[in-house]
Amino acid sequence: MIQYSESSMPAIFQKQVKNLGDQGCVSYKKGGVYVDLSWNQMDQLIRNFAYYLLSLGIKKGAKIALFSPNRYEWFVADMAILSIGAVIVPIYATNSSEEAYYIIDNSDSVLCIAGTDDHLERILKVKKRLPKVKQIIVFDEIKTKTPGVITLSQAIEKGKTYKNKQEFEKRIKSIRKDDLATIIYTSGTTGNPKGVMLTHGNFVANVNQILYDFSDYVTYKDVCLSFLPLSHSLERTAGYYLAIAGGAKIAYAEDFSTVPQNLAEIRPNFIVSVPRLYEKIHAGILARAADVKGIKKALFNWSLYVAKKNTPYVCQDKKPKGILGFQVRLADKLIWSKLKAALGFDRIRIAVSGGGPLAVSDAEFFLGMGIVILEGFGLTETTPVTNVNRPGMIQPGSVGPALKDTIIKIADDGEILIKGPQVMKGYYKNPKATKEVFTKDGFFKTGDIGVIDEKGRLYITGRIKDIIVTAGGKNISPQNIENSLKESKYIEQVAVIGDRRKYLSALVIPAFEELGKWAKKQGIQFANNKELIENDKVNELIAQEIQKYTKQFSRVEQIRKFKLLEAEWSQASGELTPTLKVKRRVIEQKYAKEIESMYPKDMD
Repeated sequence: MIQYSESSMPAIFQKQVKNLGDQGCVSYKKGGVYVDLSWNQMDQLIRNFAYYLLSLGIKKGAKIALFSPNRYEWFVADMAILSIGAVIVPIYATNSSEEAYYIIDNSDSVLCIAGTDDHLERILKVKKRLPKVKQIIVFDEIKTKTPGVITLSQAIEKGKTYKNKQEFEKRIKSIRKDDLATIIYTSGTTGNPKGVMLTHGNFVANVNQILYDFSDYVTYKDVCLSFLPLSHSLERTAGYYLAIAGGAKIAYAEDFSTVPQNLAEIRPNFIVSVPRLYEKIHAGILARAADVKGIKKALFNWSLYVAKKNTPYVCQDKKPKGILGFQVRLADKLIWSKLKAALGFDRIRIAVSGGGPLAVSDAEFFLGMGIVILEGFGLTETTPVTNVNRPGMIQPGSVGPALKDTIIKIADDGEILIKGPQVMKGYYKNPKATKEVFTKDGFFKTGDIGVIDEKGRLYITGRIKDIIVTAGGKNISPQNIENSLKESKYIEQVAVIGDRRKYLSALVIPAFEELGKWAKKQGIQFANNKELIENDKVNELIAQEIQKYTKQFSRVEQIRKFKLLEAEWSQASGELTPTLKVKRRVIEQKYAKEIESMYPKDMD
């Protein structure tokens, strides 16, 4: 087999094909059970698809859009595109026709790959306005033939007949570290998304930076469950390219909604997630535990007490001795091992949390039971990982020290600045925006505010664009207050309001399952969520919870008024980005009436 310089992910993939051959490379659900495809099988699919792309005359540097949920075909398409030196432009599977149109058009994509029939329909709706797109390729088999549309299986069959197969090897060898690999469009919490240009060198550098500290945790013996969108750089780097570089097998969850079931089926060794999954699991366990009575309840509560005592030891990768050591072993045997097995966490060695702040209470809940959750930090523009907690050096509430070869410093206004080999090339066709996000001495301006402690650990304290400046001129970071409020078992989601206002208020979405149980115990009658949130006793309870979970904040940071909302925020309803971040401007517009009701005009 041809030897490649490991300066690109396709070259690293080819090395692993040579090393791991018939071992499982990916696993996916087929006929209700998970089945494997080997490294050799994936290589053949990738090559045949790449041959097809070459037969179309796809040149090095050509842009190809990929609009699909996570699946092994995403891996095939991505690796084929990169192998021939073309540029992949991923689109969130949840994006609308118009959002997809903007990305395909702005990126100058010449081909578009759709995942399902539904994604194909979304592209066909806007196809007439995309003259540069010569063809659409769809992963799923489709019932009706459409001009200009071909299925992946048809493309692979055609690729097999391509004569100039040595061109594939030439293209991989021609890739340089500064060559563009992808354009990832930011979720766009404000305005149109910007196209982040990441190079082959960015990805290889970031993967190697992570492996410097984690090579023992991502090996050919390990399995990773993939469920965060591959169109996002966190999953792309840490859940996909990192797995390739370490030789781990990637199992694909069917959907985000099936993650709990797929976790139990796969029992992965490592996962990469956003905080929402850990929040949901933690809340679900506590909700179920609340219904348990007698000795079982006492045992569970005792195990929580032991877990709290055990947390500092897990953070330092040490085992407690003496009485606590005995209690930990007993709690694990009676409670934690059963809980971990039920969750599919019994083989987890590393669980990563990124893409947003993880509440300390959520982190400590899992850590206490011996589930090592490592919070990290990064942005699409940094490929994305810049900081992460390390095993044996975990500090809940911190995102850990910087990765190897990464310089982090704090600007005079508190903004986090980053320099390193993982920092992007710039924004596509947007030199003005590129210039604005770099300092004169070449540091990337993250837009996040933070502090670094004496051990070099970074703490994120807010986001510049989210900072609330009250009418009295006080600067307040809503993120910290919101995270604290979400520690209440009765609060699911919250947005703190108060920019240019005389005091802070909050829009609150209760944890309806937990709140409903409480209401029934109080004898409160309700037919739906609307009736529940209009009840005076319910509002009194939430007021008490707000007071309880914000007592550590200063007077100006207290929530004076709040409004309960009856439906959870989601991406489908427009309040969340594809990475589940709150779109504050959308919320302020959508709930303007409710917000104004908390600020009466005659109130001084």
